[in-house]
Amino acid sequence: MLKQWMLFSLVFGLYLLNISVAQAQKLIPAQPELAAKAWVLVDAQTGWVLAEKNADEQLPPASLAKMMTTYIVSNEIEAGRMEEQSLVRISDNAWELGGAKTDGSTMFLSPRSEVSVLDLMHGVIIQSGNDAAIALAEYVSGDEQAFSDTMNRQAELLGMNNTRYLNATGLPAEGMVTTARDLSLIASAIIREHPNYYSIYSKKYFEHNNINQPNRNRLLWRDTSVDGLKTGYTKAAGYCLVASAQRRDMRLISVVLGASSEAARAKESQKLLSYGFRNYDTKVIYSAGDLLKENTKVWYGQQEFLNLTISDDVILTFPRGSQKKLAANILVDEQIEAPIYQGQELGRLQVTLDSKTLIDVPLVAQAGIEESGLMSRFFDWIILFFTKLMS
Repeated sequence: MLKQWMLFSLVFGLYLLNISVAQAQKLIPAQPELAAKAWVLVDAQTGWVLAEKNADEQLPPASLAKMMTTYIVSNEIEAGRMEEQSLVRISDNAWELGGAKTDGSTMFLSPRSEVSVLDLMHGVIIQSGNDAAIALAEYVSGDEQAFSDTMNRQAELLGMNNTRYLNATGLPAEGMVTTARDLSLIASAIIREHPNYYSIYSKKYFEHNNINQPNRNRLLWRDTSVDGLKTGYTKAAGYCLVASAQRRDMRLISVVLGASSEAARAKESQKLLSYGFRNYDTKVIYSAGDLLKENTKVWYGQQEFLNLTISDDVILTFPRGSQKKLAANILVDEQIEAPIYQGQELGRLQVTLDSKTLIDVPLVAQAGIEESGLMSRFFDWIILFFTKLMS
């Protein structure tokens, strides 16, 4: 347990960019105002929120619910419980509720035909097929109600605390809600955990039953940095879009809910992404294993000193031009005693900007240290005793 901290200031000289004083003092413009009910812009790596409005307001998800459907199917495939080429028999129920005779988005599946899991994934993601989503739900869980229970359990695991699913499609259902912030979480999980299946979101067309349908995400045609994710529309939800783009080493996720038209959701999403890329940077400030504090005193050990490092990369999102204002503080336990195991937490690394803490991560022992012999420990005890007595 940490008792008392010793404070050290570090300079990021080796990591900072050469920028002008004018750039360093540049102020971040106010976040854009969008013609939509709710929105959020986050960095996919760090989860840092760059802009938001009504991000926790519960709204109907429309077809954005299908992101969870395909996420669960991806989990099932990678867990070995199903295969991409497994054939799914299309039920009459899937055709009745989501097929060609409905007014909703459809893959135009033929009832009682057999379609591969991978093709159905394409149909859900690119064509937003309600029939494909129901078919997958039935294949995974037996029926759509049971699958929606799985969706809710998965949402809870991802921290989507304001989301409730009642079906696999996003078709209107009383009580089915989500939020812009929660949708950014499922988008991040798809990108991070299933990069192979995330690539489907960037495809512009998919053909089934000799019907070639375009992806409804207009940004795929307008901006080469955009490579996903999903559109949605119902009368209650309005026009919605979850989008992701990568420029340089920075990936952003935008969520826009309740826009007035297809054109508006694309325009507002583009506005949000442009704001983030123009005004923020995401960089690796420290790499895992970097030596941050040398020759830290150890008592009762076979070695007298140890080095402190970090276990994972420290990645930060911060306003562009503010690198020189970053400050790092190393906080170390006042009295470190052997035995110590490699990777043991012995302090904290805090990085701040204008007194605001951006990240707070453990400092750990670079190597383990065993206890010294009885006589050596006795001498250390005497030194500590008189040191405390005189303090």
